[in-house]
Amino acid sequence: MTLTHPLLYDGPLPETMNNPFDYMPHPVCEAAVRDILPRVQELMRNSPEGKMFGVLVVGKRVENKMDTNAYARRRPLYYLAAFSGQLDGRYQQPGFVPPVFDFLDPKGYFKRKETEITAINHEISRLQADKDYLLSIRNLQRCIGDADHEIEKAKANMQEAKQKRDFVRAKGMISSEMEAAFVRESQFLKAELKRVKRSWAERLAEAQAAVDEYTIQLETLGNQRKMKSEALQQWLFGHFEMVNYRGEKRDLLQIFQDTVQQRPPAGTGDCCEPKLLQYAYTHGLEPVQMAMFWWGPSPDGEIRRHLHYYPACSGKCKPVLSYMLPPEVIAEFPGCAFSGQLEIVYEDADLWVVDKPSGMLSVPGKSPRESVISILKARCTDGDEPLVVHRLDMDTSGLLLVAKNKSAQRQLHKQFVNREIRKTYVAVLDGDPLSVGDEGRIELPLAPDLMHRPFQKVDKKQGRPSVTLYRVVGEHVVELYPLTGRTHQLRVHCAHADGLNRSIKGDNLYGRRADRLYLHASRIEFMHPGTGERMVFSR
Repeated sequence: MTLTHPLLYDGPLPETMNNPFDYMPHPVCEAAVRDILPRVQELMRNSPEGKMFGVLVVGKRVENKMDTNAYARRRPLYYLAAFSGQLDGRYQQPGFVPPVFDFLDPKGYFKRKETEITAINHEISRLQADKDYLLSIRNLQRCIGDADHEIEKAKANMQEAKQKRDFVRAKGMISSEMEAAFVRESQFLKAELKRVKRSWAERLAEAQAAVDEYTIQLETLGNQRKMKSEALQQWLFGHFEMVNYRGEKRDLLQIFQDTVQQRPPAGTGDCCEPKLLQYAYTHGLEPVQMAMFWWGPSPDGEIRRHLHYYPACSGKCKPVLSYMLPPEVIAEFPGCAFSGQLEIVYEDADLWVVDKPSGMLSVPGKSPRESVISILKARCTDGDEPLVVHRLDMDTSGLLLVAKNKSAQRQLHKQFVNREIRKTYVAVLDGDPLSVGDEGRIELPLAPDLMHRPFQKVDKKQGRPSVTLYRVVGEHVVELYPLTGRTHQLRVHCAHADGLNRSIKGDNLYGRRADRLYLHASRIEFMHPGTGERMVFSR
């Protein structure tokens, strides 16, 4: 089966390649996806798990770099298809581009070294299940318990004898012979305690030595496994040689050496985007447009919807794609445009209440874009200074509190910490309609998805508690009352299957992009930091 699929598409074409980290799928990509879907459905028919697939629309390479409208006239069109990682235990499937580096040759270096690591794993498992090892552990645990019991018993005897001696002494009727007997008794019981401790120390050392025989072997094997695994991972990354748009080559170790991670995460190079670009560059094809989509059920903790499009991951793919693609393609996406102007809802000597438009930053960022703080700073007089109390995501609109002095900032921040400030959000949701009047509570522990920033994921082990109350006020409209303030809390609570299972309209991270994110901070209640008066604002 050919890997370069002809694409029947007669619509307009973009002039430049899209940014794989922030995009809406172009119609030419949607046409390619429709064409490959029957093959995807066939491959995923019996799969209980979901999978990320991707398409890259390509044309023949254009040598005339002065032709700025080259994409618009490039015909015929083709597309390449890929999947992330393995599918049905294989890195290659008919009709899909191969991996950048195929390391699964049964007789190759990787499989030989993997066999050695597997043998170590089997030996570790054998030792951990050894009857003598398990018996030695139980014997040590029993000795520890018996030792503690005997020592505590000896201490109790000493204490009881001392209390009796003190009672007799307190009466004042004690002879010199009796006092001497008391001293001898005390000395004997102290010596007896030392003897008991010494006896059990010897037995515990013997029991511990029996366990150590095995633990030393297990630690040695574990260290061998770690060294072999790390060496094999380094070898693997060194053989993932990536080609960029200029025809230059670098392996993954070189690409990551100047990043914060300094070394590639496991699985780097196996995502759709690098595989598609690698094949295009090495076969004389010019990338036109790409898109990635999810097929099947969502993985645990993450939010992936069937046939929804998703950006490339940042942890594994951003350094690689930043090397492979022209810099203008990966340029930082500026975000959505302002939908309105910053409005001052309330102002006094201590604070502002503002209505922030969608697309405006709460605080200054790396770019020169305007923010709530920078705008208020330009308005300040008489020593006032805008100080952050809380924030709204750039794409979220609505009411925001800003302090004018440090005293007000401290008071308002304390109210946030003590959950004394009540906030209400209104969200418009995608998906099936809800029952008006329904209400409930969503509790999902959230943690950063380190390989896919700025995404958050549900993590029952490492996640921090997050709680949102909700009330359905329209078939696609909900009021949200966050009791905690985790990053992307409302977005995840709406989109996750254990939440409302409906993403917020326009959520480009957990749902589908629209003209804006339809999430608005509509109401805020707090105690005035100066007067103590209860303040309520709605918008």
